[in-house]
Amino acid sequence: MSSHGDQCGSRASNGAPAVRVHAPAQRTSAFVFASPHSGRAYDPAALARTRLPLSALRQSEDAYVDQLVASAPRHGAPLVEALFARVFVDVNRAEGELDPDMFDPAPAAARPLSARAAAGLGVIPRTAADGRALYAGRLTLEEAEARLARCYRPYHSALKAELAAAKAAFGEAFLIDCHSMPAASARGADIVLGDRYGAACSRAFITAAEAEFRALGFTVVRNRPYAGGYTTEHYGRPARSVHAVQIEINRALYLDERTVTPSARMPALAQALSDWIGQMSAYAQAAHRAAE
Repeated sequence: MSSHGDQCGSRASNGAPAVRVHAPAQRTSAFVFASPHSGRAYDPAALARTRLPLSALRQSEDAYVDQLVASAPRHGAPLVEALFARVFVDVNRAEGELDPDMFDPAPAAARPLSARAAAGLGVIPRTAADGRALYAGRLTLEEAEARLARCYRPYHSALKAELAAAKAAFGEAFLIDCHSMPAASARGADIVLGDRYGAACSRAFITAAEAEFRALGFTVVRNRPYAGGYTTEHYGRPARSVHAVQIEINRALYLDERTVTPSARMPALAQALSDWIGQMSAYAQAAHRAAE
């Protein structure tokens, strides 16, 4: 496996890459995996602006999801990993999902205000996972633009490039957008599959994905309480042979949520997810052969 950092030439202010693409030695799968919320790099300048301790900020992470799906390149699929903290830039939002009350001056294109931005969870979040305000005052619009340029655009450029490469090689692409959910919101599910209620991928694909998870012993539900965010909605175009599914993993399966540290169960979960990736890659390869 090779890793290519800083795909689009943009780096965070401390010189670190904003996105890393873990590329397979050979692309043998139409799958593209993404981990948009597992970033653990907290930009010092942005961190200094917040009014909350790092321990509170880390509650917003989909912590270590990148490690849970790190086997993707071994199965012939790239993994696109955001390295920056979600609490500063959320790439699972549209670029224009800005809360105008956060910035001085207010962004001209911020209206109409999306429900997510109004709740403080726009592309530049206003609140942490526990609902507390991140900042004592307003940010400058210049800072918002800088964050989008450093982090948001390089991430989506990398994701688009990998999807285009998969479709060019196999005639279709399957985006697996990987997240984790608090145990309290999981409603007893191990895995929630979001396909925007059938709009983001084919019925055959989501059915196969659910069946393979169930065969591995997971409790699976679809679209409740997570139907997929901006990434699933934006990239999922089954009529154009690009399918997208959001996976939410119950954090109780691998994480001490209070301390945001991996539990003893994490290796077993990573292995089970590797098995799922292998089975789904075989599914895609069989479908590709049948279409030839």
